[in-house]
Amino acid sequence: MKSLASRLLPMPMHSVLLLVSWLILNNSVSPGHIVLGAFLAFTIPLLVSGLHTPQPGIRRYGLAVRYALMVMYDIVVANIEVALKIVGPLKNLQPALIAVPMDITNDLLLTVLASTISLTPGTVSAELSEDRKWLYVHVLNLEDEEALIRQIKQRYEKKLREMFEC
Repeated sequence: MKSLASRLLPMPMHSVLLLVSWLILNNSVSPGHIVLGAFLAFTIPLLVSGLHTPQPGIRRYGLAVRYALMVMYDIVVANIEVALKIVGPLKNLQPALIAVPMDITNDLLLTVLASTISLTPGTVSAELSEDRKWLYVHVLNLEDEEALIRQIKQRYEKKLREMFEC
């Protein structure tokens, strides 16, 4: 059973961020803006709290930092690789749409994985199958389908499962 405080203020950090954002956007700390911002910061979380779906928390923050750094590194490397491929003859490109089998089922993890793939130049997450077992990925230049699937599963999906409480 929820306490009275958690029912009245279901998302306290969101409320604080809403109030601060309101004051920054209005560039004012006048009493009127503080009262209106506090009203919005109190009522908006109350109205949307029923829409909140519990998500798994990050279990290992060190892995989260390493994952973010790894993705940034992959983005830089992929940018260079794509630039070199584009500068060369376009007839050498082998675009393809591949199906990557998914072991994860959580919405948040699927979204993070699909976003990671789309952030990396040369690949775009195109669609998730209705049964949520396949992620379709468009690849600018496919050299080895099995190697790419293995890379996505080992480099990204496995690390996401380790990082989150899943």
